[in-house]
Amino acid sequence: MSATVAFVGLGAMGSEMAGNLVAKQWRVVGYDMRREAIDRLIAAGGHGASSAVEAARGADALVLMVVNADQAESVLFKDGALDALKADSTVVVMATCAPDRIEAMAARVEASGRKFVDAPVSGGVAGAKGGTLTIMAAAPQATFDASRPLLEAMGSNLFYLGQKPGQGTAMKIVNQLLAGVNLAVAGEAMAFAERAGIDLKVAHELLTGSAAGSWMLKARGQRMIDYDNVVTSAVEIFVKDLGIAAAAHQQYLAAAGIGLGKEDDSQVIEVYRTLGKKPKG
Repeated sequence: MSATVAFVGLGAMGSEMAGNLVAKQWRVVGYDMRREAIDRLIAAGGHGASSAVEAARGADALVLMVVNADQAESVLFKDGALDALKADSTVVVMATCAPDRIEAMAARVEASGRKFVDAPVSGGVAGAKGGTLTIMAAAPQATFDASRPLLEAMGSNLFYLGQKPGQGTAMKIVNQLLAGVNLAVAGEAMAFAERAGIDLKVAHELLTGSAAGSWMLKARGQRMIDYDNVVTSAVEIFVKDLGIAAAAHQQYLAAAGIGLGKEDDSQVIEVYRTLGKKPKG
């Protein structure tokens, strides 16, 4: 693949996504604020840059796997990565942002003559590593079609949500709303079972095989029982994403408030464990 992809945001997921692009013969030039993240990409066969602008210079596409809209806008407009791209290049924003922020970002990118794809993802670190991410894309049809090989190199479940940037992000919020509520309620249920003296391994096996079972309970339940400090998706991700739309946001804010923001999101159960403790005296 002769096209050059600038990749900004080499975090836990971004580094795996960029690595998959390299493995599939894309030329990737990456940038992250952490030097060790850039070094990992270089070790995988990619190229490093000293800034987002350097990574974007002359690239055919710019993938932004940053934390939020503020960071994406800063990279594009304040730092100047947009102007460093080729005139006919494509910007792919894969961060979870509010739809109106994505619409405004797309308008500015398209006004420069470049193309824009709204493409948030779901699947966590495991999905990023395995190339099995779900990608929720929105862009004009021709832009989506041209970007399909790039997107499919990072995720095996690619969905086209519509021609209007912001629709992909709206779908991601729907996904996070349901996932976050489901996980918070699973934490409450498991904590309730624990207070009743029920063996949580038995409870988990029973629930995942019953009508009460869910993907989130199956994926996170075991870590609620035996947490090994391996973080696949942090509590603070739901603090950020649900803050756009959901009441369950309060449970993740509470988890972050008791010092669990960097822990695995399964540890939302600790909120209910804390609430369930009897006061001393």
